[in-house]
Amino acid sequence: MLGIDVSKDQLTCTLLEGATKRLLWETTVPNSPAGVSHLLQRTPATVAWVLEPTGRSSTGVARQARAAGRTVLLAVPRRADHFLESLPKRAQTDRLDSRGLGLYALSVALPDYPLPTPAVERLRQLLTVRQTLAQDLARYQQQCQELPLGAELLTPMITTTRTQIQALDRQIAAAQTDFPLMARLQQVPGIGPVTAAHAAARLAASEFAPSDQFVSFIGLDIRVRQSGQRKGHEGLTKQGEAERRRRFFLGAQASLRAKDSPFRVQYEREQKKGLSKTAALCAVARKMARLCWSLAKHGTDYEPDRVYRQQGEAP
Repeated sequence: MLGIDVSKDQLTCTLLEGATKRLLWETTVPNSPAGVSHLLQRTPATVAWVLEPTGRSSTGVARQARAAGRTVLLAVPRRADHFLESLPKRAQTDRLDSRGLGLYALSVALPDYPLPTPAVERLRQLLTVRQTLAQDLARYQQQCQELPLGAELLTPMITTTRTQIQALDRQIAAAQTDFPLMARLQQVPGIGPVTAAHAAARLAASEFAPSDQFVSFIGLDIRVRQSGQRKGHEGLTKQGEAERRRRFFLGAQASLRAKDSPFRVQYEREQKKGLSKTAALCAVARKMARLCWSLAKHGTDYEPDRVYRQQGEAP
């Protein structure tokens, strides 16, 4: 088993013998087509590769290895992290993590690494570019307020950036041809076109068995500690992409302003439990994420009366 710790610039690799789990060799290569080619030449064709998903940094590795006929396995981050934490070690390094991933893959059955279709990859890239432009726009607008003398120079940049975002939004909306789920998700109060595109792209690329896996992937799940006298919740795990998590949080805020939103009652109920406004909004965001998963899983349309009744929940 070849365990690979992926970073933007390099791949830290450890080859383990399958039967004995004995260390055979370790190496670090560039995260590039040439680096992956070196690994393909050095490892036998029967050896499986295992890596965690890190966006395009790992997708390129998996795609090139799969094209060469290799088996590439997915180490689900949260479960892999728990396994790595259980290993006796004195430090945390890329080398130790790559070895831990190899041990993990030899200990449990892992799924194949999912590769996005061209349509999914295109939609993801559109969303990434839009996020970059939105951040630029926010920065320009803030600078206009802080530097009034520079407003004359910044105003054309703001206008241009807004035009680019509008053009991207038209391309994202056109993606509904390949992702009909986007239209169904936008029926949910608080979920707009961009949030629907984020959710549809992810749900189309990966299979999440229960809805909790999708919530966990976004990072909206709660970290729980039960150790000695320290018990209780410690806030969100904040795993996964921050932008997707932010989108669901903003969607929860928008849902409270929407007419006939079923989520307003839950928000008020969470606050009566003593939760802060932020924590109550996160609870609503989790419910919205589960609802998106359900609409994708069952191919159904949004029905407000079934949002909580479907799982036997109280509104």
